[in-house]
Amino acid sequence: MIDTIEVTINNKKYKYSKNITLQEIYIEHQENNKYPILIARVNNRLRELSHDLTENCTVEFLDLTSCEGHRVHVGGLTFVLIYAVKKLYGKAANVIVQHSLDKGIYFQTSFKLTEEKLLAIKEEMRAIIRKDMPITRLTIDRLEAIKYFKAVGDETKAGTMKYNTDNYITLYRLGNIYNYFYYLMPPSTGKLKDFDLTYINSNGFTLRFPTVYIPDHITKYKHHPNMFEVFREYREWGKIIGVENSVDLNRVVSTGKINDLIKIDETLQSNRLLEIAKDINNHKNKVKIVLMAGPSSSGKTTTSRKLCMFLESFGLHPKALEMDNYFVERKDNPKDENGNYDFECLEAMDLKLFDKQVAALLRGENVKIPTYNFVYGEKEYHNEMQLGENDILIIEGIHALDTKILTNIPREKKYKIYISPLTELNMDNHNRISTTDNRLLRRIVRDNRTRNYKVEHTLKQWPNVRKGEELYVFPFQDDNDATVNSAAIYEIGVLKTYVEPLLYSVESDSPYYEEAKRLIKFLRLFLPIPADAIPEDAVIREFIGGGYFHE
Repeated sequence: MIDTIEVTINNKKYKYSKNITLQEIYIEHQENNKYPILIARVNNRLRELSHDLTENCTVEFLDLTSCEGHRVHVGGLTFVLIYAVKKLYGKAANVIVQHSLDKGIYFQTSFKLTEEKLLAIKEEMRAIIRKDMPITRLTIDRLEAIKYFKAVGDETKAGTMKYNTDNYITLYRLGNIYNYFYYLMPPSTGKLKDFDLTYINSNGFTLRFPTVYIPDHITKYKHHPNMFEVFREYREWGKIIGVENSVDLNRVVSTGKINDLIKIDETLQSNRLLEIAKDINNHKNKVKIVLMAGPSSSGKTTTSRKLCMFLESFGLHPKALEMDNYFVERKDNPKDENGNYDFECLEAMDLKLFDKQVAALLRGENVKIPTYNFVYGEKEYHNEMQLGENDILIIEGIHALDTKILTNIPREKKYKIYISPLTELNMDNHNRISTTDNRLLRRIVRDNRTRNYKVEHTLKQWPNVRKGEELYVFPFQDDNDATVNSAAIYEIGVLKTYVEPLLYSVESDSPYYEEAKRLIKFLRLFLPIPADAIPEDAVIREFIGGGYFHE
């Protein structure tokens, strides 16, 4: 009987006893990692470090510099936070995940919070981490999980289990507390070295941590009042209509009331955009340019075209100027560290020409504007533009809010709009819906529908897209006159019907299989929502099709 296995790590082969755990193996490889190892990829499958190895395999250890490791790090910190709060303030005390904020996550407390209490929570978390307490994984019957969460007063999590179609549920135990998390967990608390808590108000704080893009330290907290207020406003609206999480949304679907919710939500979205159009019209004597930017798959095209319609209703005449036509000639385009053309950096734009022509347009001059030929990598001049008295320039692009563009034009002539799907819905009290995942689902559906791209292509490109957003979009999200939340409260259920079959097309030997599986697991918590009642001018139509502006 063979009692040893061959394990390949970093292209080197090792012999180990059969049934050895990843936890036992990683210790001798940790010294090669700058950051704590949190999880592993075994033959292309993500495995927690408690996993037994029973056959020859290839292992890749992952830390917080990977997306997978980062999720484990944040998930573990969240569990430690919950445990610390209950230990200090009793089993009834709770923290409720809200949304991303700066380089962290905003939580609300079920009790009045003071800076002294938050400091006590931070110290208790550090003590739990120093003790290196085990985080144990266990699998139980779904109905037993529902009974447990009802018994501890967590009705929302019990509701999550109700709509989960799996017969068995994976729970995690820390001390005397059991919890359900949508992501995998570290084997113990000792791996969770870096975090901070920042006091925001009497019932809210941020849990902050290193990120994939800044792994070496936790950046100094910077409050984002515009974003925070938009999240708060939508969260309050969700409370008013009784839809705060996936359980509430599923209840609306299962009781046949989803069409009403869609109509209410889309009316709200249009009304808020109309208010922005009114604000621009009220300043029409000064404002001559509307600048719009946001991360990928934010619905910028639909939002800008709807805004143009509203502006026209006030007698203004919007004219679009696309920044994508102002790329430098291909031979002058900067390259990234891998020698590939970097089309997302600011230096890829011909800012000198762009600034010059926008200034000329504002003076009423007739300007020959470029159209960029992406095949030949050069600008061509076939079109002319001139602004009349009631004309207003609409400029959309990744760099539209960057303070380095249009420096020759006074700020009061510009109206800046930041657009993003700021998902206010969460799965339950401790599992949030990432705005990044929301955008990724949108992009997968649109890439497949409009370009026939496979899921793997979109997933392969996504890290570079995210890197560009971190560098060129998010730093300027606060310098705006209006923030547009383009997320629909119902849209995950709609996206599910389009994206789930595409995700199942990813084969098990694909390097993107685990990411597809993670998204499928997430979508299982939502009932499907048909698109029949969604109006043609809804942002979600930009991705699923059937839209007024795209078909």
